[in-house]
Amino acid sequence: MNAASSPFDWKIRVYYEDTDTGGVVFYANYLKFFERARTEWLRSFGFQQQHLAATTGAIFVVKNTNVEYLSPARLDDELRLTVVVEKLRNASMEFIQEAWRLPSGDGGTACDGEARLLARGSITVVCVDQDSFRPRPIPPELLNCIKNAS
Repeated sequence: MNAASSPFDWKIRVYYEDTDTGGVVFYANYLKFFERARTEWLRSFGFQQQHLAATTGAIFVVKNTNVEYLSPARLDDELRLTVVVEKLRNASMEFIQEAWRLPSGDGGTACDGEARLLARGSITVVCVDQDSFRPRPIPPELLNCIKNAS
């Protein structure tokens, strides 16, 4: 099922711990940023991962990632992360996520005053049973929320 939803936006600031000695965001940290944005996207529906696991036995695991890096983020940049559900299936979701540098809070690296796309990723997440780690359907109440948001 195609579910291309409108983007969910979440802002973060780049801290020293996110960067290498040159003040550039370490490439693997984009995966952390994307994970945080997906968690906040889930919260926007009123769901918390620990509560879902405790009440339904469902947890989400990343099956696949692919990230294209276009421009570096730097110390003190303000980033806008987006989450779009590209495909929604019974037990999995494919996301398209982007990281944008915002001109209002950058670390002095934006010249043109416009947001700049820094990285784009496609991430596949599978719903699994927390005990067996075997795929299982996404809990119906969450699945309905995602479908209704599309």
